[in-house]
Amino acid sequence: MSEKTAITPATHTAPPAKFSHGVKKGNILQVAGQVGFLPAVPGQAPTPAGPTLREQTLQTFANVKAILEEGGASWDDVMMMRVYLTDVDHFAEMNQIYNEYFEEQGLTAPASARTTVYVGLPAGLLIEIDALAVLG
Repeated sequence: MSEKTAITPATHTAPPAKFSHGVKKGNILQVAGQVGFLPAVPGQAPTPAGPTLREQTLQTFANVKAILEEGGASWDDVMMMRVYLTDVDHFAEMNQIYNEYFEEQGLTAPASARTTVYVGLPAGLLIEIDALAVLG
């Protein structure tokens, strides 16, 4: 059996509980739920990218992508994404941001499957995204 390894890019702080930002085993890479925190600054608490859904969504994509790349994957390898929103009124705006972002990524494979659900997140956070990638 292949070994399970934790994936933590230099842009990420240590998780606040006993979990990994990403876990890879064989050709499977699971990215834990990511939020729109700016890249880590040593000695400082994580900071949201900004108060808007756009700022947080784009930073969340950057955080997911950093883990994918650290694990040897790209957006083309992503099979499933889950988007967690705190407000049902953000769905249309998130879809617009999502579509624009992935248009710019130049995907060569079909888009991943996606589920969107509504949740409670810590104050100030509007979106969380996780991803499952299969390499090779």
